[in-house]
Amino acid sequence: MKETHNYTLYHPKWYRERVSTYWWARQWSYFRFILRELSSIFVAYFVVLILFLLHALSQGPESYAAIQEWLRTPFAITLNFISLLFTLFHTITWFNLTPRAMPVRIGGKRLPDWMIAAPNYVAWVVISAIVAWFVIGG
Repeated sequence: MKETHNYTLYHPKWYRERVSTYWWARQWSYFRFILRELSSIFVAYFVVLILFLLHALSQGPESYAAIQEWLRTPFAITLNFISLLFTLFHTITWFNLTPRAMPVRIGGKRLPDWMIAAPNYVAWVVISAIVAWFVIGG
């Protein structure tokens, strides 16, 4: 069976407004979305760094000391500080998106957004406090 198309050789082109490559930078909500997506790179960096630290621990004290020495360089300190800021931004924005991803209804009524997001923040603070207690040597 032969297909037929409603296309002619002289069909006019539709007008399409040119869009800048940086269209996302004009509005804060789009810019925030792009930042959140880019922040995943820094989250991945922390994961890889932890894996390198664990590998160095398994290789012995000399290997671990070498990574610790690199982490004391100004470049590593700056990179880790920037990564921390982006990771915090990533975490906060995802926690704030939880109510949209998981709308909870009780008795046919939707729970307020803060009641869905708040447990994430509480768990974050509690787990951070426990980890800090272990790290500080409590």
